[in-house]
Amino acid sequence: MATDNRPLSPHLQVYRPQFTSVLSILHRITGIGLAVGTLLLVWWLIAAAAGPTEFDAVQNFIGSIVGRILLLAWSFALYYHLCNGIRHLVWDAGKGFELSTAFASGWLVVVAAVVLTVISWVAGYASFGGF
Repeated sequence: MATDNRPLSPHLQVYRPQFTSVLSILHRITGIGLAVGTLLLVWWLIAAAAGPTEFDAVQNFIGSIVGRILLLAWSFALYYHLCNGIRHLVWDAGKGFELSTAFASGWLVVVAAVVLTVISWVAGYASFGGF
């Protein structure tokens, strides 16, 4: 059986990204982002235990533009991963597999993650006076 010039299978260039596949990839990316973002939380906790100088250094980083962007991304990842996990739980129950339902629930997950992130940040700024 000669297969010298034939590809093993179609590659990604053959397929057009679909909304559901993009959401699946984003779910995996946010899972990795949550794991990496947790390192920031661990750094903050260690600095709190190490003393005021170390804690001030971490607080200054978190209060910087880069730190706030990382926290914003981490909070979006948290809410997206949570909402999409609930969507997968519904799928595990055998519901929501129709194409229109899967598409609508995908948009619901994205909108819910954005809304929950905005609510958290607005409430955080209101409660803590702008961090």
